[in-house]
Amino acid sequence: MAISISAVLLLLILAAIFMRMGGLKFSHAAVCVLLGFFLAGTSMAPTIANGISATAGVVSNLRP
Repeated sequence: MAISISAVLLLLILAAIFMRMGGLKFSHAAVCVLLGFFLAGTSMAPTIANGISATAGVVSNLRP
């Protein structure tokens, strides 16, 4: 749960930065949000969540 909340916050911050810089228009951001909501309701959602969790586990084990 903490990983998904962190990912959502990171994506929200990145989207806000892109919108301020003019690289991401509001309509593009709305499409991205809608895609996320629709994707969460599909059968691919658990697979995507598992992939994100596995990637977070790999990244957290990296030592600089």
